[in-house]
Amino acid sequence: MAGEHSTDLEMNVTDHLTELRKRIIWTLVIFVAFFIAGFVFIKDIYGFFVRDLAFELHVTSPGEIIWIYFTMAGLVAVIGTLPVLSFQIWAFVKPALTDKEKKVSLSYIPAIFLLFIGGLTFGYVVFVNLILPFLLSLNDGLFNEIFTVERYFKFLFRVTIPFAVLFEIPILTMFLTSLGIVDPVFLVKIRKYAYFVLVIIGTMISPPDFILQLVVAVPLIILYEISIILSRIVFRKKMQRHKAFMEDEENGE
Repeated sequence: MAGEHSTDLEMNVTDHLTELRKRIIWTLVIFVAFFIAGFVFIKDIYGFFVRDLAFELHVTSPGEIIWIYFTMAGLVAVIGTLPVLSFQIWAFVKPALTDKEKKVSLSYIPAIFLLFIGGLTFGYVVFVNLILPFLLSLNDGLFNEIFTVERYFKFLFRVTIPFAVLFEIPILTMFLTSLGIVDPVFLVKIRKYAYFVLVIIGTMISPPDFILQLVVAVPLIILYEISIILSRIVFRKKMQRHKAFMEDEENGE
């Protein structure tokens, strides 16, 4: 009897690992496909990023050309694969969810993608319209400006990528609230510490100018406040479901 139980458990684990491997392979296939697409359309993508620049970008070695190709293609691959990866994770854990949890968690997938794109867009707008002009204004004719492709885009991604990640805070908060890991009371309790961390992050990804640091930090603080509101909604619905379940149990008894 114990031997049969052990065999069933081993088969169950093997089935899960097989399914996980298939989902990882599919995700990698999609990643490679978008990566290749990034290579194919590299000129259009690069042209989009440099079309509004008031200066030319230079390369100092052949390695920079290769670097920009792989970087642009990688960015396209990450953005294109994100919803697929989210769906594969959802599909893997779906058997352990209730019907309502399946619908709610499935709705997170487009939100994750849209918030990531929104963060990238916001970071890019802030960089191009505020941070870059401010830094260039500091020159004031003192230096000859020579911008290389690698250093420019590394600086650009240092600003935009954190925004893309931080814009996921509301969805992450809703998910953790639904799991019972955090609740609105906890989020309110640590609010001042969260503000402090977000201000530090804003300072790290923006120039040493108070106004620009506010421009960067304020949207992050607003995102945190939105996260608290969403957490309250999720927590309230969770409590209502729990109350309804307990009442059904009492009536059943």
